[in-house]
Amino acid sequence: MNQSSVENPAAKVLSAWRSILYVPANVPKFLAKAVAAGPDAVQLDLEDSVPPSEKEAARQAVGAAARQLRAAGLDVSVRINHPLSLAVRDVEAVIGPDVGTISLTKVEGRSHVRLIDELVSECEARAKLQPGHTRFLLAVETPEGFDRMGEIATASPRAVAMMLGGEDLALAWGCEPIEEVMRMPKQHMINAARGAGLLPLGFLGSIANFRDIEAFRAMVRRSRQFGFEGASCIHPSQVAVLNEEYAPTAAELERARKIVAMDAEVAAEGRGSFRLDNQMIDVPIVQRARRLLQRAERFEKK
Repeated sequence: MNQSSVENPAAKVLSAWRSILYVPANVPKFLAKAVAAGPDAVQLDLEDSVPPSEKEAARQAVGAAARQLRAAGLDVSVRINHPLSLAVRDVEAVIGPDVGTISLTKVEGRSHVRLIDELVSECEARAKLQPGHTRFLLAVETPEGFDRMGEIATASPRAVAMMLGGEDLALAWGCEPIEEVMRMPKQHMINAARGAGLLPLGFLGSIANFRDIEAFRAMVRRSRQFGFEGASCIHPSQVAVLNEEYAPTAAELERARKIVAMDAEVAAEGRGSFRLDNQMIDVPIVQRARRLLQRAERFEKK
């Protein structure tokens, strides 16, 4: 394909995702716990948490699970498998009105994304869904994908979010997926995502650490300072931390409103900068305040 089969999907509007909780698609008993945890979205997993013998049962379970989750007010994503033979079966089984996003795993280049885009468009047409109904969360988890993150991020207008799979990358690189090692690669992912207008998801450390919640909280707080806006998680106990730490605080919102209001006042006087609380406020700080308010508005609408 020379271009995406979806030119301008309405779904390009970014979601208000602070937390995305993984749930194996073949274990229905976890759905109630997922809803009770209160994530912004649930990712029904067809990949790593589902053994090969259970793949088909997991695919068949997605429709009912997605309806249940949507009825509870949650966004629904489905993580598909990487080998094309499995990915095709996954996509054909799960595209439907209650699945808003599919997570493409181990994306290695533009052609990978566009092939899945073409298949999704065919499945949407068969299901009589609006073109562009299904959005993409792009997961880069291989050295090849890491080298091509810029082209991957812009490969399809369906893409709304991007993340870096630290565990898989660390395995390929022969390193440990600790914060000090993964900081640079994840900053590169944030750069690629921001450059394409996508939501950068994740955090600096490992997703596997859910026993020490306060250490997890501190790591998420640092991650937000680096530019992450939300993250996936594997345990319900992590959801509240992500929801709290990736949301603007009341103090941040109050200051942002003040900055935007004062900017309008000085602009009327022909000035482009001003002082607030002994800090010089100019264009980048005003734009950052507006972005924070827009993010809060997405949460309110959700």
